[in-house]
Amino acid sequence: MPLDDLTKGIVRSNPVFVLLLGICPTLATSGSLQTALAMGLAATFVLVSSNIVVSTIRGAIPKGVRIPCYIVIIATFVTMADLFLQGYAPGVSEEIGIFIPLIVVNCIILGRAEAFASKNGVGASALDGIGMGLGFTGALLLVSFIRELVGKGTLWGHPVLPGYNPIAVIASAPGAFLVLGFLLGLFNWLGALRKAQ
Repeated sequence: MPLDDLTKGIVRSNPVFVLLLGICPTLATSGSLQTALAMGLAATFVLVSSNIVVSTIRGAIPKGVRIPCYIVIIATFVTMADLFLQGYAPGVSEEIGIFIPLIVVNCIILGRAEAFASKNGVGASALDGIGMGLGFTGALLLVSFIRELVGKGTLWGHPVLPGYNPIAVIASAPGAFLVLGFLLGLFNWLGALRKAQ
């Protein structure tokens, strides 16, 4: 069902909150909404593009070299995303740093190429990439929203809570772990409640 291919990555199989994939870039790039959005969009572009290509040429890739072939395909699109950010958003590119090139080894991207795109048609693979990308981007934005608002008192770099005394630890690296841990606990609790009904 095409709609299911799109929506499963957003909620039911969210890469971060359900599958627990992409934790490293989630922690590293969720310090602000701007970097989280850039990382999410770059990962979504790579997911959709690599899923389409892998699905298109899946019959031509020998089984023994499929993973290296997937990595070359993924690396091509990561390079495109990295160069685009360097050219059009150099400040964001510099702030994200090494985490854009590291999309090449992101478990979400390679996992979707292997588990889905290599076994399904182009349309379904594109929808899967969009859904997983939106789920990853949504998770990044949720974590960064909390970290930026509570840890800095800002959104998109602009003060939004006059007189608010930010909780600086939330904006720091340990704060990323705290926020993500809290959200994982919340989503697990909500999932358990839903199953109990």
